Formats: sequence, structure tokens, C-alpha cells
Amino acid sequence: MRFITMFFLCLIFKAAAQPPVGLRNQVKEIALAEQLRHARLGPTGNTGTENIINAVSNFDAKYYRCEWEVDPAIRFIKGKITVYYTVTATGNSISLDLMSPLVADSVKQRNVTLLKQHTNNILQIDFPATVNAGTFDSVSIYYQGVPPNTGFGSFIQSTHSGTPVMWSLSEPYGSRDWWPCKNGLDDKADSIDIMVTAPSQYKAASNGLLQSEILIAGGTKKVAHWKHRYPIASYLMCFAVTNYVVFNNAVQLGSTNLPMQTYCYPESLTSFQNGTQAVLDAMQYFNGLFGDYPFIKEKYGHVQFGWGGGMEHQTASFVVSIVNYLTVHELAHQWFGDKITCGSWEDIWLNEGFATQLTALYFEKFYPQYRLSLRKDDVEYITSQPDGSVKVDDTTNVGRIFSNRLTYGKGSYLLYMLRWKLGDSVFFRAIRNYQKDPAVIYGFARTADLKKHLEQESKQDLTEFFKDWYTGQGHPTYKVEWTPIGSNYVRIKMSQTTSHPSVNFFEMPVALKLKNATQEKTIVVDNKTNGEVFINKLGFVADSVFIDPEYWLLSRNNTAIKVADNTGTQNTVQVFPNPIREQFYIYLRNFATPTASINLYNAIGQLVYTRNVTLTNGSEYLEIPSQHLPAGEYNLQIKSGNNFKYLKKLLK
Repeated sequence: MRFITMFFLCLIFKAAAQPPVGLRNQVKEIALAEQLRHARLGPTGNTGTENIINAVSNFDAKYYRCEWEVDPAIRFIKGKITVYYTVTATGNSISLDLMSPLVADSVKQRNVTLLKQHTNNILQIDFPATVNAGTFDSVSIYYQGVPPNTGFGSFIQSTHSGTPVMWSLSEPYGSRDWWPCKNGLDDKADSIDIMVTAPSQYKAASNGLLQSEILIAGGTKKVAHWKHRYPIASYLMCFAVTNYVVFNNAVQLGSTNLPMQTYCYPESLTSFQNGTQAVLDAMQYFNGLFGDYPFIKEKYGHVQFGWGGGMEHQTASFVVSIVNYLTVHELAHQWFGDKITCGSWEDIWLNEGFATQLTALYFEKFYPQYRLSLRKDDVEYITSQPDGSVKVDDTTNVGRIFSNRLTYGKGSYLLYMLRWKLGDSVFFRAIRNYQKDPAVIYGFARTADLKKHLEQESKQDLTEFFKDWYTGQGHPTYKVEWTPIGSNYVRIKMSQTTSHPSVNFFEMPVALKLKNATQEKTIVVDNKTNGEVFINKLGFVADSVFIDPEYWLLSRNNTAIKVADNTGTQNTVQVFPNPIREQFYIYLRNFATPTASINLYNAIGQLVYTRNVTLTNGSEYLEIPSQHLPAGEYNLQIKSGNNFKYLKKLLK
């Protein structure tokens, strides 16, 4: 995800070594930057792909060899792109996406010049004969020109401290602005080589591992060769050129000592050197939670650039600074966004919701004192409006796709609620399995792919959960009516209203913390219906109840009301179940006298259980053990004072 406005720039330099008090505001700025950037596409903000992705789908791109020549002082690029591909449908041409202002000088195949047509941002390459499906071949495109300013900010020539700098940033559809490629979310090349030629005083950074830097043209130019041997989407390919200084760290991941390489401006060297520890810590943490760093045979690194935020280019995140929120978020995308990429704008939460959640996990581990305040801020912000789903219901609406409240915030909280519902061990095993699924790794995924792994690991049907929280809109408001029963138990009635009619009831386990001046206990009720009643043993008399005290759920304006244990009828007795099992329960309510005796007799009149109880506030709830009793008929007798006697026949 590329993010953060210049408004936020002043905050991140101040916040690098400070606790994340304003984390939610930072997330809002991230998403707002996305919205504003994409809104520049046109007056309607339409992100429909019909005018952005034109490469035909009759071939599968396998490998790109990209040879670029640039000077960061001049907005111009000259290149040769060799693409190896497999034809998937018989035909006599293929086409790539390339903006028309760039000039395709020629296209060659085995030194034979091919016919081409370059109109309406489509570079069509015509073959001399029909090519059958399954054919593996390559073409080389020679091109040059001034990349257009399309609003994506995909190719930037600027300065830092008076020194020229140039970088690319292609998410989501900006690759075609500066090189010929397949420009969509439907194909990843298996591997790439990138050669960047620039004036010799500069360094060029890119994806993968640096193979060589060779001086040419009498030492006036330098060619940097980068090699990356993992599948990669075109929008994640990158380069940047300026007078970078380079320093190296390493992080131990199991038996692998992974290099971490940083390219930063000379004036930023000290801050970057001081700020890398957070990323090293997060790398080890995420590696343990979600499986090996996805590009563990190569490296991870940072490349400084001048846009106000960051972009998760594969193995080489571009960042404006080394502030931990920014760098941890971009690192998280290496698993969720790069290794596994959302297969549709509808499912963008698989990138952004996960990256937001992983960043929150990092802060909860390394800044645990802020865990509840950060969650509280999230819940209040996400539920500040009554509607909105995680699923993007209008993929032509830029603001909706990059909604900070829904895509980032609610998407992240959907994962919190899955953790709460399934338990951490099941949740993280399922996510690790998702990260190992050969059907999606180093490719594309939809929400159904994630749901499959969660269901397989939990042995639960999560259709209702995703219907409510992914497709459905809004959130619940809980009402808890609670009544102390005697000295040990509490009666709880759970009710809820929903903020949007798309969901009539949110079925979720709900935590309730009950306490008095000296004791407290948290219980969990699995709330599946409105008006559901639960009776739980506390071991003390509570004087207050707190709903969802750890902020695991999205809810708002919850209320807990203490209700007196008063049926209006004196000496009310409830006994259940009947027939009895390993134990049965007696609920004594609104008794006029403070004590009662319980006696249980078998069919021949023998006393098999007896107990005297004190009725706190005239009530008590009793659990009677009966697992030792043989099957048969029993008579229960309850006496209280001189005037009350209760008889009931029980079966086992």
C-alpha cells in the first residue's frame, strides 16, 4: 500500500521514538492519501479497469528482463523490455499496456523485427503466423520517451537537498506509464532481472539482490544489475536512483541470517541507522507468527524516496522515513499483498486489513501498555457511522475502495473478531496454512480462499460470520440485564439491536467482566439469539458489569442494567433439567425467610442428598451433583421457615 499525505509528514518525524498514541489518526491519513491519489484519475474517480488494463489475456508472462537508462536530473526513460511468455490461446498477436506518449521504436523476436500497433495505450505485437496455445517464446520491445503525468505518481523526477532523484511507484495501474507490461491483478511474472543505467555518481535500487555495478562509457555511467527470483506483479516492480548511501543489517530467522539493506539519502543516514531495530523486531515476530519471510532466499530492505509515505515494493519497501508505524506496515505487506495479493478490488481488505492488523499486533507486543487504548480508538472510529461493509460493494468508487474506516479499520477488526471467536492457536494456524496454500501463494486470493482455511482449521462453518461481518453492514449495540443470584451466581439476559438492516443479529461470543470492590471475573457468553438468558457461577456478589472489556468486538453504545431478583411472587422455585443428568439445578427466588433445606429421597424413601442453604437477598442458585445416583425415580423436598414446603418428582 502506498500511503500518507504531506500533512502526516510532520508527525512521523516526531513520532519515530514515541509510543503510538495517535495510531488511528495515522491509519486515517494513510487511507486518505490513497483516496486523494486515485481521485486524480478523473472527475468521477472511476477506477474501472477498462481504460487502464488492455493487455489481452491470451498469454502468461513468465519473465521480464528490464533494461532502463535514466538520469535523475531529466524526466526521460529509454528501455528495452524482454518478456518471455506462454501463449494460452491460439492467435496471431499479443498486446501489452503502454501509454501512448511513450514511443515503441521497434519489437524484435530472435533479431527479426515484428509489426506493431501502438494506439490508445495498447502495444499490439503481430506475429508473422498463427501461434498455437502452449507455445513458449519471447519478444523484446525497444522504447523511449517522457512518462506522462497520469495522476498515479508512477514515475517521479524530483530533488532532495538539491540533488536529483527519480523513482517509480506503480500501484495499482501505473506500470504502463513508464514500461510495457501486463498491467493488471491477474498475472505475475515468475522472475525478473532489472538493469538500470545512470550517471556514475548515483546508485540505483530495485527488487531482489544486487548482482553487479559496472562502470561503462569511460566511467561516466554505471549499470546496476538486480535479480529477483520470486513471482511478482508488475505494480510491485520498481527502481529509484539518486546519491544513495547504503548500509546493511541482518536479522536471524531460524537458520537463515537474512540481509536487510537500506538505501537512504545522505542527510537521513543517522535517522535510518537509528530506526531499523523496529523492523528487525517486527521481522522476527511476523516470521514466527505467519511462517518464513516470503523472500527469504534474497533480502528485505528500504529505499528512501520523496513521496509522503510508503510502498511495499517486493523486497524493497519505499519509505519517506524510518518511523516504525510506516516501516512495520510495509513489512507486513510482504506476506499480505506481495506474497499473496488480493485478486479483486472487492477483496482489497486481504491486503490492507491484514497489514493494518499486523501493525496493530506489533504495537500490542512491543507497546503492550497501549493495547486497550488503541483498540478502543479503533472501535469508536469504525462504529462512528451505522453502515458500511468490509466487502467493497462499488469498485468504481475510489473513496469506497480505500475507505480508512471500512477497508483498513473494519477489515483489520474482522481479523480481531476471528481471533476472538476461534482462539489464537486456531486462528494463527489457519493463517499459516493460508500462507502455505499452493493455490494462492505468490499469486492472487479472494476472501473465499481465506475462509476455507479458517473453516478447515476450526471445524466451524463461518458462513454466518462472513455474511454478518464481511458482506453485512454496521455493528450491534448490546443490552445486558443482569441479576445477582444468591452469593455465587448471576443471571444474564443478552439483547442487541443492529445499526443497519442488512444484519438482523450478530452471533458472537461476548465477554462480560463482573466485579465488586475486591473481586472480579470475566465470563464469556455465546450469544446466538435475542433475549438469551445465561446463568453463571461467579463465587461472589458483583456490583457492576462491563461489556467486552478487552475490545475484541465492534459494538457501540452498550448498556448493562442491574435488575432486581423479584418475580412478584414469593418463594418461586425452578428445578431443571428433568430428567436429571450428572447434575441438576435449583433456582430459589424471592424467599421470605433467609434459609432453606434441600432433601432428596429415592423411591423407597432413603435420604440420598441433604443441604442447608442461606438465601442471600432471598435468593440462591444451586448446582446439585447427581452423577453418582442410579437411574430411577426421586423425590425432592424443599422447606423454608414454618410455612413453605415444595415437593417435586425427578427422574434419572
